[in-house]
Amino acid sequence: MATDYAALKKGGFMRQKQKNCFSMRLKVVGGQMTAKQLAKVAEIAEEYGHGYVHLTSRQGIEIPFIQLQDIDAVKAEMAKGNVEGGTCGPRVRTVTACQGSAICPSGCIDTTALAEKISDHYFGRELPHKFKFGVTGCQNNCLKAEENDIGVKGGMEVEWNEAACINCGLCEKVCRSNAISITDGRISIDRAKCNFCGRCSKSCPTDAYTENRGYIVSFGGTFGNDIYQGEEIVPIIHEEETLFRVMDAAIAFFAEYANKGERFRKTMERVGIETLKKRVEEAYHG
Repeated sequence: MATDYAALKKGGFMRQKQKNCFSMRLKVVGGQMTAKQLAKVAEIAEEYGHGYVHLTSRQGIEIPFIQLQDIDAVKAEMAKGNVEGGTCGPRVRTVTACQGSAICPSGCIDTTALAEKISDHYFGRELPHKFKFGVTGCQNNCLKAEENDIGVKGGMEVEWNEAACINCGLCEKVCRSNAISITDGRISIDRAKCNFCGRCSKSCPTDAYTENRGYIVSFGGTFGNDIYQGEEIVPIIHEEETLFRVMDAAIAFFAEYANKGERFRKTMERVGIETLKKRVEEAYHG
């Protein structure tokens, strides 16, 4: 029976230059695996590979040198350890994320939980070309959200509560975009300068800011043969439901208009960013 290389690739088995050898790409959502999963990965690498793994640039794990005849056995071992295969080819790839607000003091959103929801909603969906999501927790942008087809960055809009303020001036000092100024004991926020980093609120010793956390979304980033920074089309989004409507609209646009083998960015440029913008804005407004 002929080997179905396309099916193997879809399931994460990528052909190596060595004959009948595959590098097994695993599904690692948001860069997290349990210790038990890692133990099973190590076991598989020892028994069926060359005793090592490769950590990819997108937080993935690959096990090189899996032999063609061992693929079914490897799949069975993976299932025992609750380890899932990743995917390759023209479909939604594994979602990447930083550690976010659950771990990082700078984080504005729970990136891990969001990455899991995005993965549940989109992972493996067939599209004209590969499609990547990245989630980062704040303006430090450790995950470089704008390099992804859709990037999600945590942010927060803040409001000053005068009654709780002791006029220590710390918020003005920590604001890197110079959006905060203090005049005669009153704080003003220049909304045009504010980048939603939340440093003012996080540094405030008396909780004199009300936080409204949300998602800053970019569209059409790539970092491969062609490099583009993703475009922000809509304002910061505060409701998760709205976020998913917006992402649904972007993927539907790509599925409808893209030529086979064409990245999302190229489709945006060929069809017109204004066409995508109209779709996304309609989803944003519900």
